[in-house]
Amino acid sequence: MIRAALVQLTSSDDPLANLPITEGFIRDAANQGATLIATPEVTNCVSMSRARQMDVLRHEADDPTLARLREVASELAVTLHIGSLALKTDDPDGRFANRGFVIAPDGSVQACYDKIHMFDVDVDGGYRESKGYRPGSAAIVTEASGAQLGLSICYDMRFPTLARGLARAGAQILTYPSAFTVPTGRAHWDVLLRARAIETGCWVLAPAQCGTHPGSGRETWGHSLAVSPWGEVAADGGTEPGVSLVDIDLEAVVRARNSIPALANERGFDITTG
Repeated sequence: MIRAALVQLTSSDDPLANLPITEGFIRDAANQGATLIATPEVTNCVSMSRARQMDVLRHEADDPTLARLREVASELAVTLHIGSLALKTDDPDGRFANRGFVIAPDGSVQACYDKIHMFDVDVDGGYRESKGYRPGSAAIVTEASGAQLGLSICYDMRFPTLARGLARAGAQILTYPSAFTVPTGRAHWDVLLRARAIETGCWVLAPAQCGTHPGSGRETWGHSLAVSPWGEVAADGGTEPGVSLVDIDLEAVVRARNSIPALANERGFDITTG
């Protein structure tokens, strides 16, 4: 059994102000017995201003949030999944990375993942994530607290082929750290996460940003969710910052996949049109 914690935040556009709040929730989770602790998308900075981002964001090697949270993971001897950090890159076009990290209990960076699917949509006034962030191209499965963790970020959850690919590569837990908008969260959040769990037979962990974010005024949905491989909601973080706990039984993955072996039964097919 793995005790996991979902940290729900209302991150501002000031990384240095966000850091002690994030650290405090991580410590709370560890004090409650969590050995796998997950934070949301853009843990360090929620901002809609490129000028502000250029001023406060750092490259990975110089990022104070990453450096400090590595120290915290080592001190507490926990596996820490930093859902993502907004980071500067050396790309000629100046776009940032939306990069998640898995930090081992010794504080080392065990794995990192750049969000593959950019949130380019025409909802709630429209948004083009790809204008400010570069997409990743590599899917990642890594060991965490004795489980195989498949890494994704937010909008990635709308692409079931990624989830199935991670499950086929051995993932037992899928992560979707997020900063969902309120309109899409109200309509789609629960059903998407439950569907990803059901179709893969994986646990799903989705730590989320919530509320109205200082500095940017952006509003996010919250409701950090843990979903069992059978599609049952095991934890819901509501609409306020805090910590939600879930005890993960990996045997539930085996039971779900034996009961409905959708991964094993999948077949190729041809499509005829006309």
